[in-house]
Amino acid sequence: MPTISVDKAELFKRLGREYTTKEFDELCFEFGIELDEDTTEEVLELQKQGQQTEAPQLKIEIPANRYDLLCIEGIARALNVFLGRADPPAYKPADTQNRRQLKITGETKDVRPYAAAAILRGVKFTEKSYASFIDLQDKLHNNLCRKRQFVAIGTHDYDTVASDGPFTYEGRKPENIHFVPLNKDKEVDGNGVMELYSQDKHIGKFLHLIDKSPVYPTIYDSNGTLLSLPPLINGDHSKIKISTTNVFIECTATDATKLDMVLDIMCAMFSEYTEKPFEIEQVEVINPDNSKRLTPVLDKRVMKARSTYINSCTGLSSSAADLTKLLTKMGLPSKPSGETEYDLLVEIPITRPDILHECDIMEDAAIAFGFNKLPRTFPTAYTVAAPLPINKLSDIIRKETAMAGWTEVLPLILCSRDENCQYLNKDESELKKAVHLENPKTLEYQVVRTSLLPGLLKTIRENKHHALPIKVFETSDIAFVDTSLERKSKNQRRVAAIYNDKKGSFEVAHGLLDRLLNMLGIEFLPSTTRRGAEKGYYIVESDDKTYFPGRAASIVYRPPPTHKEPESTFDNLKSKLTEALPDGLKDLVESRDRVIGTLGILHPEVLEKFEIKNPCSAFEFNLEEFL
Repeated sequence: MPTISVDKAELFKRLGREYTTKEFDELCFEFGIELDEDTTEEVLELQKQGQQTEAPQLKIEIPANRYDLLCIEGIARALNVFLGRADPPAYKPADTQNRRQLKITGETKDVRPYAAAAILRGVKFTEKSYASFIDLQDKLHNNLCRKRQFVAIGTHDYDTVASDGPFTYEGRKPENIHFVPLNKDKEVDGNGVMELYSQDKHIGKFLHLIDKSPVYPTIYDSNGTLLSLPPLINGDHSKIKISTTNVFIECTATDATKLDMVLDIMCAMFSEYTEKPFEIEQVEVINPDNSKRLTPVLDKRVMKARSTYINSCTGLSSSAADLTKLLTKMGLPSKPSGETEYDLLVEIPITRPDILHECDIMEDAAIAFGFNKLPRTFPTAYTVAAPLPINKLSDIIRKETAMAGWTEVLPLILCSRDENCQYLNKDESELKKAVHLENPKTLEYQVVRTSLLPGLLKTIRENKHHALPIKVFETSDIAFVDTSLERKSKNQRRVAAIYNDKKGSFEVAHGLLDRLLNMLGIEFLPSTTRRGAEKGYYIVESDDKTYFPGRAASIVYRPPPTHKEPESTFDNLKSKLTEALPDGLKDLVESRDRVIGTLGILHPEVLEKFEIKNPCSAFEFNLEEFL
């Protein structure tokens, strides 16, 4: 969750009283945020040493979806409403005879297709409010806007732009763009902007958002003066200053929903400084298809809620009238609807895009009442939990393996494509089965593993300094692509173990496998008695390239027979197929047998790729077969 720093004295001034650290910590907890740090003592200590420091700060951790709390204006406003010192503000459109327009041209559709704008008139900035205004833009860019990928904000001194005529949002070729970037004194074109900021630590990280586009998004006033080259930089001509009294806010985006959210937050937070508080001048946006809309959209959003639902979730027995008081305390003006079921009408302000469902309203009612005050009741139904069968079986396996002297490890479920496939000598087609991360941050975490072996081998690699032998195991999930399922993937619970010593010691891994399966009541089936056995397991030689040639085997499981009579047609087909197979594979066809895993001595090439010098024996099998 994001953490913001606010001036302690300024916040307490807005709240109308001084708080001790403990008192303010309790207030934050009651409201659903958390005081992370009070720097007062640290500042006083530095001042005693004669060092210059900023004023004491309060570092507050806020929920990730409460964008209205990213600045001191939002926190102070919300806490004042929560404490009953103020009513929730009503945001209203300003009356204007000459409404400004923002025309969007079709060239922007492939780069940043959406735009919106607003005007704040009669703003009176102080040094602190101006700094907060700039800081909120940065925080929105880093959170909701996802590093300007979804939305980019531009703020301008409205008095420096053309006083009439439409603004235009259009796409232009880089060589046709000419302007002086913010805080620069030399005119450049679009290509010059890329060169100018290629090494810039702040702007340089956003160049990739448009540098491959044949046209760059631009915003001009009616005089043809470039105001902004989103999402990179504004023009110096319309530079906003502390003396600015009329502010033009424009946002461009690749996500229409987030566009409105960002513009709403910017206007709502700083409309308190306008000549008429909380009055916002809307701009008419004309889309390429000539459809029109006013931004920001200040129409009230009303949701219906049930007091019965809120009471059932929280354990309260409050009336609709009592719940309206709680919701108003959280900045959600409410009133009884008069209906039988949905008996609450809740107004959702433009600052609360996180309110999407009735459960969000219920959560705010619970916060206003106080989580610590909610009644504690026992459920009327018998709800004692029981482990899932696969988890219970996994715990049994873990316990037995640990009692046999093996150490359980818990590697990460993500690995690189090479570790999951190439390092295990598997064919590239194996990657088609894997669940891939769409935008991996590092090469080490690209896919969800399809085998437990890479994690165990990496564990041994990082613990080579330990005395031999190293005996490690894991009982956990892997994942595969499965397009037949709604979620397009499935998990599979597996068991794997690796024995690392100066000798291969195939018998050690085989011995642990025998122990685990015998403990589950599954006997080993020798070749002499295999044909007539009802259930059990055995191993057959395989050519799995993960293992050393001639030292690899498949683990074959024969489940108990079912009572269903086999069809004669299938019996005839199975008999003919069996005759055509080698002797070593006949049992796989004429019985219920199925391969559930592998066993063997790992191939030297596999060990070399994982930087392991000593030989390893290993096994891995599917645990879900025994449910």
